[in-house]
Formats: sequence, structure tokens, C-alpha cells
Amino acid sequence: MGAPLVCHGHSRPVVDVAYSPVTPDGFFLISASKDSNPMLRNGETGDWIGTFEGHKGAVWSCSLDKNAIRAASASADFTAKIWNALTGDELHSFEHKHIVRACAFSEDTHRLLTGGMEKILRIFDLNRPDAPPKEVGNSPGSIRTVEWLHSDNTILSSCTDTGDIRLWDIRSDKIVHTLETKSPVTSAEVSQDGRYITTADGSSVKFWDGKNFGLLKSYDMPCNVESASLEPKHGNTFIAGGEDMWVHRFDFQTGEEIGCNKGHHGPVHCVRYAPGGESYTSGSEDGTVRIWVVGSVNHHEESNPSGHVKLVAEEVVRKAESLRINEKAAEAK
Repeated sequence: MGAPLVCHGHSRPVVDVAYSPVTPDGFFLISASKDSNPMLRNGETGDWIGTFEGHKGAVWSCSLDKNAIRAASASADFTAKIWNALTGDELHSFEHKHIVRACAFSEDTHRLLTGGMEKILRIFDLNRPDAPPKEVGNSPGSIRTVEWLHSDNTILSSCTDTGDIRLWDIRSDKIVHTLETKSPVTSAEVSQDGRYITTADGSSVKFWDGKNFGLLKSYDMPCNVESASLEPKHGNTFIAGGEDMWVHRFDFQTGEEIGCNKGHHGPVHCVRYAPGGESYTSGSEDGTVRIWVVGSVNHHEESNPSGHVKLVAEEVVRKAESLRINEKAAEAK
């Protein structure tokens, strides 16, 4: 793997990055920073497209809708904002009563999910932005991460100061499942097909079945990691970044480290694979976003890579099916 594409522009730490899916115009990358100015870039080249200006505090989270037409940001200025990603114009500002730490567009792009220091999950209807939001449940602590899954019928959230991921059914406003972790979950990613949930807590990266929530894999990392991401195309590798300032790449099947990217000058706060898996990005305390292009051949993956991917997929499917069978047996009792 060669030198990364280094994207300058932020004047303070980069705390979140998110890709759009592939669109007819390519794919895009948005970054959130404590400098209060989210930035939009070409996801392949890292070229700067624009800066969203209007927040008056650190921006903790950012998101692009699936068409890359709108962007969202969550801020310490007690607001979550929706932006026109084509013009940079602010479309709406949703007021909160405390710091907003997380935001996510629904798959259908019609709703925005937010969470933060108020310990309340809110769902805003983007077709009726002036209407009061739907509030979901009571979170046990300040909310750190939020995501949608199950065709927008389920949301997940984690807290800053307590372990576990909670999954809420938005139709009943009730917690339907809890994914147990020893440490607070600092990163949660739902795969493009909804089959896997990737989480980082403390020095552990875990992979969960996205349908029945069974634990599929758990690996101990070389240091405390803040973020992790599963390769989206084949699911055969994953990346993690944290306090040692490096971006580590691992074999999903064995947990063996197969690559390490050095270059950041501060802890890595966020990592994400590009939608096609050909590259991944990292954001750091040093204020830079770096895009790392995956090498065409890696010595650890050289022997029959397609067969290896197939074996990984088959093993995960077998484990997932076993979990579902056990679940049905328990229900039958």
C-alpha cells in the first residue's frame, strides 16, 4: 500500500467521517471536526468540494443521504442541521436542549435520527421539518452513536459512559435487544446489506448478526480503538483505529493483522471503508483526513483470494443459521 491521500482543511481534530453510497456522479466523503465546519470531498480522490458553514460549536457527527443530495451534522451548539450537499446551503436547523453527538439519515432519506447529552433519541420528519420530532424511549446515558436498520423499523444507539448497544423498535418505542459489551461502544456500523453490525468498544472489535443480533466474531485489538469498519464488498477484512495513531487492517476470518498504516500524528478517532472497498479513510486528532488505497495484491491475501472470501462468507452464514435455529428452538419451548 502506497502513501495516503492527505486531505487538509480542518483546523481542529476530525471526529467523524462518512461515505455516501455510489451515485451516478461517484461517491462522496463528509468529515466532522471540532472546528465547527463539516467538509465534503470527492470520495475517490479526496478533492475538496465544499465546506458547510453555520455551526457555532464543535461538530461531532456527520452523514450523507443515499443520493448524496443532502448532508446532516450534529453539533455542540445544541443543533442538528440539514444541508443541501450540492449548493452548501443550510436547509433546516433542529434545535436541541444540549449537545448533539450523533445523527443518521434513514434509508428512505425522509427522516433524521439524532442523539446526544439529553439522553433522548429523536426522529425528525424531513418532509415536515417544523413538526415536533418523535421521541424514542429513555436512554440510560448520554448517546454516542446512532444507526438505522431493518428497513428503518429499528434503530440502534450506544452511550458515552455505559457499555452495550440498545436496539429499539420505533413502532413500539421499546428496546427489543441489547448487545452486551464490557466498555462503552464508540463506533457502530451497519453493513450496506444490513447483515452485519460492526462495533468498537475499549480494545475490542465485535461483529454481530444484523438480523437476530447474535455475536459472530470478537477480536482483541493491540490498543484501545475508537472506530472500526468492515470491508463492504466481500467482508473479508476490517480496519480499526485508535490511541496508537495507526490504522490497522485485519483478516476477518482469523483476526490476524495484515496491514498497518502509519502517518497520523495523533489518535485516530474514526475510520470507514469506501462503499466499494477499494480504499478507506481515517480522521485524527491531528486535523487531517487520510484516504488509504487498498493495494492490488497483499502478501497475506495472495493465495486464492476468491476462495478465501467464499470460505469466510460460508462460515459466517453457517454461524448465523445456527444462531437462528437455536433462537427458534428457544421460542418453541
